[in-house]
Amino acid sequence: MGRSAILIDGKVLLDYGMKPADVPEFPVGDVFPEVVIVSHAHLDHSGVVPNLMRSSPSVYMTPVTRELLYILGKDTLKLGMQQGICVFDEKDLNDLMNYAFMTPYRERFWSSGYEFELYDAGHIPGSSSIYMHSERDDINLFYTGDIKLEDTRLLRKADTNLPEADVLIIESTYFGKNHPDRRELERRFVASIEETLDAGGHAIVPCFAIGRTQEIVMVLHAHGITPYVDGMGLSVLRKIKKHLSFVRDGNALVEAFKDARFVTSKNRKKVLSEPSVVVTTAGMLNGGPVLYYINKIKDDPRSKILLTGYQIEGTNGRRLLEEGAIELNGGVVKVRAKVEQYDFSAHADDADLKTLVEMFCERGVEYVFTVHGENAAAFAEWIRENFDCESFAPNLGESFVIE
Repeated sequence: MGRSAILIDGKVLLDYGMKPADVPEFPVGDVFPEVVIVSHAHLDHSGVVPNLMRSSPSVYMTPVTRELLYILGKDTLKLGMQQGICVFDEKDLNDLMNYAFMTPYRERFWSSGYEFELYDAGHIPGSSSIYMHSERDDINLFYTGDIKLEDTRLLRKADTNLPEADVLIIESTYFGKNHPDRRELERRFVASIEETLDAGGHAIVPCFAIGRTQEIVMVLHAHGITPYVDGMGLSVLRKIKKHLSFVRDGNALVEAFKDARFVTSKNRKKVLSEPSVVVTTAGMLNGGPVLYYINKIKDDPRSKILLTGYQIEGTNGRRLLEEGAIELNGGVVKVRAKVEQYDFSAHADDADLKTLVEMFCERGVEYVFTVHGENAAAFAEWIRENFDCESFAPNLGESFVIE
C-alpha cells in the first residue's frame, strides 16, 4: 500500500503513486509509458505522475482529478524541496496540467492501440475505475482503483453496471473487515464530540483533504455542530465546487461549508481559546496543521483526537493508535488526550469486495489480481477457494504474462 503503479504491456500505466513519509517511497523500476490513466488524485495513486512528463505520455483523468492533482502536486513539490527529495519540478507539474486529457465517465476513448473507459468509483470526487481493451490480444481488463459501493453524504456509490472482463485488478484494503452501519457510526462520532465539548475539551478531527474533510463537515453540519476547518480541505472544496456534478448533493455540500469557520496560520492560535471542533489535515498525522493542534492538546485528558480513516503502517497515525505516541518537533511524545478511531472509510469493505469478485467471476473473469492492501494474499487465497479462476497477490515489482 502507498505507491500504486501497474504497468500493462510496457505501454500503459495505471496510476503512479507515492507513499508520503519522512523518507517518501516511490514505485520501483524505470517506466516510459505511452499512456497513463490516473484513477484518482490521492497521492498513493497520483503523486509521481508529473515525473513521467519528460517522456511525453498521453495522460487521461477526470476533470476533478486534474484539479485536485494540481493542488496535491504543488504541496508535494513544496515538501520535497524542504526534504531535499524532489522527483519532479514545477515545469513537469504544469506540463501535466496543460497536456492531460480530461475524460468524463462512460465515454470510450482510444490511445496507442487500446480502448479505455472510466467508471465512477465512489471513492473521492472524480475517482475512477478503469476498463481497458487490448485490440491486439482481444483481452479486456478492469481495474477497480480505490472503490466504494455505498452512498455517503458526499458521494454516490460506485457504478456497478460494468463491462465484462478477462482480467480483474481489485483493491483489497479492507479484506477481512466490514464497515459499521454509517448512521450508527455518525451517531457515535457526534456523541463523542458533544461529550468532549461539554467537558471543556477540544475535538481534533484529522482528515484527508480530499473527500474526508468535506464529508465530515457535512456530517457535523447535519447535527448542528459548527467546526473550524484548517488545512488544504478548503482549497479542495473550491475545486470541487467547479464540478458539483461529481458529488451526490452539491447544494448540501455548499450549505455545510457556509457555517464552518475557516482557519489560517495567522488566526490559528485563537481557535483553542474555548472548547472547539477542528477538522484539519493531514489524515494520517504526517505533517500539516494537525500537528500544531495535537501539540497544544496532547496533555489534556479532556480533549480527543478522533481519527476518521485508515492509518497505514509506518505513519504517525498508526503509531498513535498502537503506542499512544507520535513524532512531534523532532522527538517522540506521549499523548494523554483520548484517541478514538471512526471508520468513515471511502473503500469497499470485506462484503463488498467479495460481491465485486463474485459479479466478475460469474461473468467470466479468468484472472484476478488483489492489490493495495495489507491482506492481499489472503484475499487471493479466498478467491481461489471459492471461484473457478486464477488469483494472485503480486509482490512489488513482480510481472505476469497472460496468454
